[in-house]
Amino acid sequence: MAHRGEARPRILELMRRYAALPMNLADASLVLLAERLGHGRILSTDRRDFETYRWKQHQPFENLLLG
Repeated sequence: MAHRGEARPRILELMRRYAALPMNLADASLVLLAERLGHGRILSTDRRDFETYRWKQHQPFENLLLG
């Protein structure tokens, strides 16, 4: 299990990378979770942002709500 502080640098990096959207803490947490789980399947009404976000820096998300 990861310690609380381990996620902070990556979350801050993601929020800086997507500052133009802007990315909030909840979205950054979902991207981090996708990276840790090894897949980008999500359920979100946030279509615009999750079409832009990438997990592992290049993998697009699969929004199951839109499927």
